[in-house]
This record gives sequence, C-alpha cells and structure tokens, in this order.
Amino acid sequence: MKFLSLIKSLFRSAPRYSAQACADRVRRGEAMLVDVREPGEWASGFADSAALLPLSDLAGARTHWNKFLAEANGRELLLYCAVGGRSGIAARILTAEGFRAANAGSLAEWRNAGWPLDRNAGKLP
Repeated sequence: MKFLSLIKSLFRSAPRYSAQACADRVRRGEAMLVDVREPGEWASGFADSAALLPLSDLAGARTHWNKFLAEANGRELLLYCAVGGRSGIAARILTAEGFRAANAGSLAEWRNAGWPLDRNAGKLP
C-alpha cells in the first residue's frame, strides 16, 4: 500500500461493533473474524476460528493478506486486536478499498462475550 493511501485511509470512518453483536454473524459464516495483532502476540491465545493476519502485512507487502482477501468472497471482515486501535486502522484501510470491514474491538471483548479462545501458537497461513 502506498504511504499516501495509507495516510488518507486513516481519516476515513469504519463501523465499530461489539464482539457480542458480531458473534452470530461469524457463527453463521456471514462474516470472517480476523486477528490483526502481530505474530508474537498470537502465542498468548486468539479467538477461535480467527484468521491470523497482522496489520503490518496489510499496510506493507500483503504477503498473506492478498490471498485472504481474494478468498473472502465478499463476506464482511470483523477485525480485532489487543485493545481495538489497530483493528480500527485495519478496518479503515479495508473500508477505503471497498471491502466490508468493521472494527470488532479487542480480544478481551471476545473472551468476555463467551467466545472460545485457541491457546495453540498461532502462525501465518
């Protein structure tokens, strides 16, 4: 992603939903859950069924994001991170590019909503 495009996307808006409001859409397969934290953070656990795709790759070379986006088939992308900041940035970038994306908060919000966590060491697809 070009630097200027990245900066412009930060000033756009993207929806922000609670984990509770998103859980059913993920269960029904209408939306995809994405963890945008960095690989070192995944070892502490991540939301079950989440795709593990770091924000740094989305804003950079998109080594893993391009394939994921091509296979998303128009489904909504619900993004979370450690506290909700990086997922907001990712949601704004993707929204600016025409994807249906929303900030779905933090991993703690998903855990508090009763979503199961996977404790296996996460790795890039």
